[in-house]
Amino acid sequence: MTASTKTLRVLVVDDHELTRCTLQLALSLQSCITDVEVATNGKEAITKVQNYEPDVVVMDLHMPIMDGWTASSYIKTQYPHVKIVAYSAADGGKSQAIANGAAIDAFCDKGACTRSLVEAIKSVA
Repeated sequence: MTASTKTLRVLVVDDHELTRCTLQLALSLQSCITDVEVATNGKEAITKVQNYEPDVVVMDLHMPIMDGWTASSYIKTQYPHVKIVAYSAADGGKSQAIANGAAIDAFCDKGACTRSLVEAIKSVA
């Protein structure tokens, strides 16, 4: 199976229900994605990564209970093979996210179109 034909397991982590549900639906319609799970905060994301073993995590950075910076650093330390796409409206984009300590593989602004997020997921996978 080549990288272009591999189907991906994706975990969407966002504290806003509409964003989570919309992304789950939009990503599940992609031929390259076989399964989409969701989590509401970083703490739940860590548990889901342990149980679900996703290929890619789409991680909001600003969340209650545990933010995306903390969760991404933990996930990358424990599961270095899991790719993380920060999905945030944070000012400064990827460079600011990395400066703030996010252990991420890619960054996608929340204002971007769905295709941009799908391309970011494919690029890291």
